[in-house]
Amino acid sequence: MANATVDELTINFLDENGLLLCREMDKEVLTKGTWATLMFKYQDLDKASGDYKAPKYAVRRYQKRDGEYRVKSKFTISSPIQAKKICEILTRWTENEAPVEAIGSDSED
Repeated sequence: MANATVDELTINFLDENGLLLCREMDKEVLTKGTWATLMFKYQDLDKASGDYKAPKYAVRRYQKRDGEYRVKSKFTISSPIQAKKICEILTRWTENEAPVEAIGSDSED
């Protein structure tokens, strides 16, 4: 069965001819369980040149139903500038907060 575990989840995408249109460069699992949250670093293929474009970043939320994970929401960060700005804001928002006891826990599970 495809995508039966969090470790099997990928952003890699092949077209009908087997050409890798979206290439995963890195993956981080933020939460596991019935609802899983992952971050990906990836590149899209420029079909005209045959080269991969600049890296992008994505946060995807998956729900496990009938033994398989399915994408329920996704957010793409399209540039390093946008990624850094998001990091700066999250750092500012969380710098005075107490640490979370269970890293990776998810209240929706």
